[in-house]
Amino acid sequence: MKSVMAAVVQMNSQAQVEDNLIAAAELIARAAAAGAELVLLPEYFYCMAHQDSDRVALAEPWATGRLQRFCQQQARQHGLWLLAGTLPLAAADTDKFYNASLLFNPEGEVVMRYDKCHLFDFDNGEEAYRESDTQTPGQQQQSVELPWGILRPSICYDLRFPEFYRAAPAADLISVPAAFTATTGAAHWLALLKARAIENQAFVLAAGQVGLHANGKRTFGHSVILDPWGEVLARVEGDQPGIAVAQLDAARLEQVRQQLPALKHRRALFGS
Repeated sequence: MKSVMAAVVQMNSQAQVEDNLIAAAELIARAAAAGAELVLLPEYFYCMAHQDSDRVALAEPWATGRLQRFCQQQARQHGLWLLAGTLPLAAADTDKFYNASLLFNPEGEVVMRYDKCHLFDFDNGEEAYRESDTQTPGQQQQSVELPWGILRPSICYDLRFPEFYRAAPAADLISVPAAFTATTGAAHWLALLKARAIENQAFVLAAGQVGLHANGKRTFGHSVILDPWGEVLARVEGDQPGIAVAQLDAARLEQVRQQLPALKHRRALFGS
């Protein structure tokens, strides 16, 4: 792995797509001005809709559409790698969409697509979410080799499934764009992120939605960058939109993996 300056973007996206794109562009520009070479947007950065079904109408064909063009333009304009949180891509079932994380290189080319595999269905009697009603789950984990190491993309609810991150090759960086609810976020967000960083001995970039949205629900925010020991390198302070920027030091990754070679010690037991 090589060292890289990375940034996570925290947003309070609402129902109006154009307003969200303007806000995203401003935050990407701030990250670029701070020296970021790799920028992660949150899940649903383009729209936190009144209801989940509203996103179905925004679904774009693969490799075309205004949301994908926006991301291409931003990556080219700032000469950086842009991991576009999630975008809605058309599915065979026209009543649903793929919640896809796309990576754009500095030339604006898509070099990775990951469709969210684990769909968030939650009901505690007071608030309820059913992503499976409007989304088609992805079927395949992805990894991509960047100039700085191997990236393992994931999205929000994937974070609760540790086995999802363990496939070879070992990831040097893990991305987690999210819209964690205020309820589940307060209970589990940082604990899960730290666990994934520690057990995979990888840097974790976690970019979240924050605050009250058009549907009346709240997201947790607390966007953060963690090192392979689980230490916080940078975080977005408070409950407002913003960015966090940190240097992902290749020497730190090597140090952790040499001092505690847990990845080499792992044994295939119990049929795993």
